[in-house]
Amino acid sequence: MQTQEISYKLYRFPPQIIAHIVWLYVRFNLSLREAEELMLERGVDVSYETIRR
Repeated sequence: MQTQEISYKLYRFPPQIIAHIVWLYVRFNLSLREAEELMLERGVDVSYETIRR
């Protein structure tokens, strides 16, 4: 089975930050605003709308 590589070419944030936000959102069943607040505590200014997209 072959897996396709994910392209992050047109995204504003690096793949590590995107993966961390997705992990927080899914693993801890957070709302988008809660994920936004956690990232802000870590120094990453991202809106919940950006996370939603």
